[in-house]
Amino acid sequence: MTAEASTQDLLPADLTMGTVMLKVGDMKVMTDYYQRALGLEIVAEQDGGLYLGRRHKPLVHLAPAPGLAIPSRGEAGLFHTALLFEDQPSLAATVATAAQYEPQSFTGSADHLVSEAFYFSDPEGNGIELYWDRPREAWSWEGKNVVMDSLALPPQRYLETFLTEESVTGQREAEAGVGHVHLQVGDVHSAQEFYVGTLGFEKTAGWHGQALFVSAGGYHHHMAMNVWNSRGAGPRRDTLGLGEVLIEVPSGDDVGALADRLQTAGVQSHHTGAELRFEDPWRNRIRVAVR
Repeated sequence: MTAEASTQDLLPADLTMGTVMLKVGDMKVMTDYYQRALGLEIVAEQDGGLYLGRRHKPLVHLAPAPGLAIPSRGEAGLFHTALLFEDQPSLAATVATAAQYEPQSFTGSADHLVSEAFYFSDPEGNGIELYWDRPREAWSWEGKNVVMDSLALPPQRYLETFLTEESVTGQREAEAGVGHVHLQVGDVHSAQEFYVGTLGFEKTAGWHGQALFVSAGGYHHHMAMNVWNSRGAGPRRDTLGLGEVLIEVPSGDDVGALADRLQTAGVQSHHTGAELRFEDPWRNRIRVAVR
């Protein structure tokens, strides 16, 4: 089965990425980071865990997992959770608070042509991307591949240009969403077979056989997988870090169609009607649910 086979084999064009669940060793330290560094608020509590987000919309679910180890650098799992901001001033405000909270947590920045991105690492080593998308009409495509790059994006100059008093004082009221989730996997070929061939994402870009970018509906990417740290990694151990990736779709029919594709491909899943839970080849847990 290929992503080009038919629209029935594709994920719906208007899917969105939902809450990313992280298994956490120190809830106090991690909650403080997501609140103070990233300007998120607690929007719900459940089973000792916290949902943090903006404007009552949960973005990150911190779930207590005392006793689990931090994964080694070379294991499969989370590369980063990418939080998408509506405009450059609101992105700048959160880049500023994250950098002030812990300067050492800043790991880089880049102009990707489709977006402007800043990278951080939370206290337990989970990667975070904070980004703003350029308008879709400004993106370039070569056939079915979106043109992306990693050009210099000096953080200090960015803050001087876009940080405003209004964006700082209104930080927590500014909207944000999970724009994409980037995973570490063992090999790109198996990732493409699973995420494109079985799940029904479309490939939008590759990176020298080291990374794969996939999306629905012509977005630059809703998910990505790379082997930069993890080439050859096998199935994950139960560790701190990524607990679950949530993908939200418009209808139960979308969930049912995916359940059929998984069954045909021999992928085990748990289907309740409104949602579907399964694992990728590296035991990264995915949940697909009706919005």
